[in-house]
Amino acid sequence: MRVRGVRVQGHDEMTMKLLFRELEQHLKSSSGASVVAIDNKIEQAMDLVKSHLMYAVREEVEVLKEQIKELIERNSQLEQENTLLKTLASPEQMAQFQAQVQSGSPPPAATATVPGPPILTQPASHSSGPSA
Repeated sequence: MRVRGVRVQGHDEMTMKLLFRELEQHLKSSSGASVVAIDNKIEQAMDLVKSHLMYAVREEVEVLKEQIKELIERNSQLEQENTLLKTLASPEQMAQFQAQVQSGSPPPAATATVPGPPILTQPASHSSGPSA
């Protein structure tokens, strides 16, 4: 059952259906009956819809808060990485990057290199044991 764009599921949906069915039966069987009873049933139904809607909204807010938190953390990591890359880049690389930013062209992936610490390789070790 959809209520203004929010999906009501499972047990809650069944409860609402039963309440509305009971209200409908009451309206059919009580022609001329107390308007107060009908108003009470309508109010109960509206309260139930409101509580389910508020629950769904709160749930969505929690999901969005978590996404915002993750995005803030990711943004912070990227800012730190950006700062590090700027400090490691040579003046020529920075000038090339600025020119690319101003022209709006993407940086060439294969030619963009950032100097870093030298990669140390270990020489092939010679076995001291007997050879076969």
